[in-house]
Amino acid sequence: MTGPLSGIKVLDIATLFAGPLAATLLADFGAEVIKIEHPRGDPVRSHGAQRAGIGLWWKMIGRGKRSVTLYLGAPEGQELFRRMVADADVVIENFRPGTLERWGLGYSALREINPRLVLARVTAFGQVGPYAQRPGFGTLAEAMSGFAAMTGEPDGPPTLPPFGLADGIAALTTAFAIMTALRAREATGRGQQVDLAIVEPILTLLGPHITAYDQLGQVPPRTGNRSSNNAPRNLYRTADDEWVAVSTSAQSVAERVMRLVGRPDLVHAPWFASGAERATHADELDEAVGSWIAARKTDEVVAAFENAEAAIAPVYTTADIFDDPQFRALESIISLPDAELGRIRMQNILFRLSETPGAIRWTGPPLGAHTAEVLARYGVDADRLAQLRETGVVR
Repeated sequence: MTGPLSGIKVLDIATLFAGPLAATLLADFGAEVIKIEHPRGDPVRSHGAQRAGIGLWWKMIGRGKRSVTLYLGAPEGQELFRRMVADADVVIENFRPGTLERWGLGYSALREINPRLVLARVTAFGQVGPYAQRPGFGTLAEAMSGFAAMTGEPDGPPTLPPFGLADGIAALTTAFAIMTALRAREATGRGQQVDLAIVEPILTLLGPHITAYDQLGQVPPRTGNRSSNNAPRNLYRTADDEWVAVSTSAQSVAERVMRLVGRPDLVHAPWFASGAERATHADELDEAVGSWIAARKTDEVVAAFENAEAAIAPVYTTADIFDDPQFRALESIISLPDAELGRIRMQNILFRLSETPGAIRWTGPPLGAHTAEVLARYGVDADRLAQLRETGVVR
């Protein structure tokens, strides 16, 4: 094991996205992550695209983890889990509140086994409150946080993202929360419980809408691809029927764009000096920028914006990402050997550390690939493993 988190042992008993992805991020930087799955497997194994019956999402979210099957609803599974907790640093779970307690595996019980344990609990609505017992997924967080209400065209319905946005934000937050708790442990010698509600990180990421409502009574309207904070900011169609994104969050960039498209007169308008004021003139600005872009091909538009030091990017499909020189320079996509599929490509680790870099050690393994290896550490020999298989506790 190498990486800055080498020596940290994580038991990942969560399913699907937010909790497991947090564990993936820790694994990328050297933590030993033991993925404990129900003998049927984490549902993510059958979620989304598959090749030859093998889930491709699992290959990414299961990377760097050891797969162990263990039915925690059975007394034998609970006893083995307690043994594993004894030398673990972190447990990540996303069962409905009260489930671990019903199994005798709540935080108070685990803390007696290992006072240094950090238990990260990732649920839709958190451990307390009137909604705590409701089933929930990231979609509900995207709806209740205000995200869907402010996303979409002004005359259209609220819009949900076509991917696990709230789950992904929660995963990043969970990884940060775990590292914060581990840092606190260095000072106190004690672990603690992390209560993360998926609905909260996306609420924070949406910016000042809570404070704006508190102070001004403002509710953000749906503005499509426009922004209420600056303009021009939109997607524009080029002459070769492609799309580019333009943003002018900085005043100097907004001025460069208008000079580039032949409308320097607008730069001197009294309202142009404020991003919020420019946003109230979005129709006029979009007409100027959009008509200029519509008369030119994408390559010409992008080159002109780059020469003018103005912010622009083409709208990519997944196929375009593979051919982009910047993604290649960053090594954002990595090719890895896989025991089941040969070589596969996926997103690389999230960031680069100059002294203690992370690495993807292997792709998501077959279900239960490490069960015998890991359980042997906790006194399960071949005969006992066979008994556990017969009773369905492991697979």
